[in-house]
Amino acid sequence: MNHRYYMEAALAEAEKARIIGEVPVGAVIVLGDSIIARAYNQKEILQDPTAHAEMLAIREATKNIKAWRLTGATLYVTLEPCCMCAGAIIHARIDTVVFGASDLKGGACGTCFNLLQESLLNHQVEVIAGVMEEECKQILKGFFRQLRQ
Repeated sequence: MNHRYYMEAALAEAEKARIIGEVPVGAVIVLGDSIIARAYNQKEILQDPTAHAEMLAIREATKNIKAWRLTGATLYVTLEPCCMCAGAIIHARIDTVVFGASDLKGGACGTCFNLLQESLLNHQVEVIAGVMEEECKQILKGFFRQLRQ
């Protein structure tokens, strides 16, 4: 598994969000060696608080494989998932989450909370943090810098 290759694909999704004025977070879901879903944040354009990149990617992946369980899948996302997304990841039975930048205000994969590895829950997820961290941070920093100007 080449984490950099798949994170670059997630960053390409984040760039799509940036172009339309959304917070630039992108995600891809990989099963085997194939990307089965791609998504980016669309909260503003859809006026939907659940339209995070991870949630949209999970919906697309389950539709594409015609099953709600994503056992064996890896989710690559440019920003650490929040509590909502972590819950969906657990319910979808995703095996691994790989993220780039930590979310200091709401990360649920070890920064603020660690829902994905909570032993009281029925499913635990392997977490790999910091893949292409600088690139993932920079797209977010650039977006918010531009908003302030």
